[in-house]
Amino acid sequence: MNTNSNLYTIIYASVIVVIVAFVLAFTSSALKDRQEKNVELDKMKQILSALNVDIKGQDAQALYAKYVKQDIIINSEGTTTDEKGGFNLVLKEELNKKLSERKLAVYVCEIDGQTKYVFPLYGQGLWGPIWGYVGLNEDKNTIFGAYFSHQGETPGLGAEIATKPFQNNFLGKQITRSGALTSVAVVKPGQSVNDRDYVDGISGGTITSKAVDNMMSNSLSQYGQFITNTNN
Repeated sequence: MNTNSNLYTIIYASVIVVIVAFVLAFTSSALKDRQEKNVELDKMKQILSALNVDIKGQDAQALYAKYVKQDIIINSEGTTTDEKGGFNLVLKEELNKKLSERKLAVYVCEIDGQTKYVFPLYGQGLWGPIWGYVGLNEDKNTIFGAYFSHQGETPGLGAEIATKPFQNNFLGKQITRSGALTSVAVVKPGQSVNDRDYVDGISGGTITSKAVDNMMSNSLSQYGQFITNTNN
């Protein structure tokens, strides 16, 4: 074939386009799979953090398999469904569904021979979404661990919710009183409340602190019947 002809140029260009398209599609697919695995791994780390498991330099997948025994799904009435795979549920998406259609994940874990329950949290901060996980003792009342994160809270202020010193304030706090779900209040430093357990908020981060309060209350209320039902 005459390499100087228009036909050759068209065929050559077409082949190059097909090859480039294939390479881009393959790369995109490979990156997507890797990104999804990274998201899953990060989620495992967040859940483990709510169990006070030290994940630094450790195999998070192995630790998750060791400590998380089940990822059950419950409905809005607090009843465990026959479905499996609560790990794949996204609380943000479930909260946008009708109450009767919501599916909620509960992570049943074991630490030093004791049962722990981990519940996902989701809310809205000052500049974007905030989220986290809270781990409860077997009594489904006393907080064993907490993890919070954010998308864009102010560094040095609201962003402090992602630090251990703030998260550790929740340890030992109780989320029920007299069998009723109360959650834990986040108050201005130096203030207090009488109707439920509370922790000090972040100085200069009042709005984000209140957002954590709302996130805890709103998210845990989705699990109210499961938490307060002693037969579960």
